[in-house]
Amino acid sequence: MPAIMEDQDREEHLELPRFQTPVIQDNPHGWGPCDMPDQFKDMPYQPFSKGDRLGKISDWTGATFQDKKYTSKYQSQFGAGSQYAYYHEEDESSFHLVDTTRVQKPPYQRGRFRQNQRNLRGRGGQRAGDRKNQVNAKKYGKQQGLRNQKNQAPIKNRDASVTVRPDWVTIEEMDFPRLSKLSLPNVKEAEDIVCCGSLEYYDKMYDRVNVKNEKPLQRIDRIFHTVTTTDDPIIRKLSKNEGNVYATDAILATLMCCTRSNYSWDIVIEKIGDKLFFDKRDNTEFDLLTVNETSVEPPCDDSTSLNSPRNLALEATFINHNFSQQVLKTGEARFKFDESNPFITSPEEGEEASVAYRYRKWDLDNGVVLVARCEHDAVLNTPSGDLQFLTIKALNEWDSKLSGGVEWRQKLDIQRGAVLANELRNNACKLAKWTVQAILAGSDHIKFGYVSRVHVRDSSKHVILGTQQYKPAEFATQIKLNMDNAWGILRCIIDICMKQRDGKYLIMKDPNKPLIRLYDIPDNTFESENEDAEEEEGGLYLM
Repeated sequence: MPAIMEDQDREEHLELPRFQTPVIQDNPHGWGPCDMPDQFKDMPYQPFSKGDRLGKISDWTGATFQDKKYTSKYQSQFGAGSQYAYYHEEDESSFHLVDTTRVQKPPYQRGRFRQNQRNLRGRGGQRAGDRKNQVNAKKYGKQQGLRNQKNQAPIKNRDASVTVRPDWVTIEEMDFPRLSKLSLPNVKEAEDIVCCGSLEYYDKMYDRVNVKNEKPLQRIDRIFHTVTTTDDPIIRKLSKNEGNVYATDAILATLMCCTRSNYSWDIVIEKIGDKLFFDKRDNTEFDLLTVNETSVEPPCDDSTSLNSPRNLALEATFINHNFSQQVLKTGEARFKFDESNPFITSPEEGEEASVAYRYRKWDLDNGVVLVARCEHDAVLNTPSGDLQFLTIKALNEWDSKLSGGVEWRQKLDIQRGAVLANELRNNACKLAKWTVQAILAGSDHIKFGYVSRVHVRDSSKHVILGTQQYKPAEFATQIKLNMDNAWGILRCIIDICMKQRDGKYLIMKDPNKPLIRLYDIPDNTFESENEDAEEEEGGLYLM
């Protein structure tokens, strides 16, 4: 009995467990807490899914070096949040960008990353992923492009054709976009003033030359005169009573096609009273033919290389002169104009190239009358007995791997259009100037020859692989050469020069920008160079 009483007293002294009910927030509009707990305030939260893959613990490079194959491998189902993004909150309103010039990309970087944009297309033409994926893929492509070009030498700025001296004054800058919008329509047909020289007949056998029946290019020992405007005795006579603007066809073609040129060139202009004389400087590379001037990747400017711009220009000029004389019927009677070649001297008899000169004039309205010396290379007898005047030029292949990848020996006979299209891309300026010269001279046809090296690494031996013939006006339409625009550019330059005082001026193509500049230069500029060249004949002798 006493034991039972002790157990009851022990149970009375024991404390019973107590249940404290938690504070429950009543949310009348839904479920869950109404307010943010104090311990979780100011803590960023980004939603995640248990199915998301874990990437790197700490990624300091961001999305720059993402694997291209797995651009969305570590993306969250809720998207890329910005809760942990860094924001620079300092006031930068007082900072201004000083240099706003746009840095032009080198040619080898232009248009390289369009493939990456095409790869981002999903099915049905929709974008694969969000905007961030596209930016990341572009960044990846740019990094890859820079890596691929890391071993290549940077593009070197081209040098000007003449050094601009401190005492030269810039009068006008004419950029190509503005020049390309000019137009002078309805220019009247040219009028012949004087025709002189003699021409050999074209040998039609060369029309049958093809890749399987190639002909080796021969060396023709003849002299080609490259006399400038003011040294031409006939233009000196004509300047007394004919016209008020004087030039040669090569100078006019350079000005009229200036918007297609990339390399630097210069032309001297002399204003005497109301007359303008356009001249080229002596002992310059003005008469050399450019090679791949308008190519996306022009030849490397390494003077020691076989394929440097100057060496290729010398090779192309050599090929043109020899080809234009080889395709003629030598030893037969020539077609002769009433007057003889004005540049011929007695010791050179028998060594003169087949060439005839037409001195023609154009009325450009408002009192501007242009007189120019133009050239023909050969004549052709038609079946009806009529004579047709020809302009003969040669396109040359030097290394197909470095000039568009079109091999002439494989494509010329079966896809001649592809070969010509590649030449139009790489030599747009040269072909346009040839076409303008043929139109100015009034040639009935312009005949192109396709000449290639026998061996890629030997620039001294060549073979003729074929020929092709066009009417100059039709070929101008094919290459999108607008003669109204060409006349407009020339007239614009003439008008600007006519407004200046009497003196000497120089117009030069900027070596690295698409524009030409007109300089006012002292009257005695280049006189020392001219005195040194007075004893030399204005011709080029080919061995």
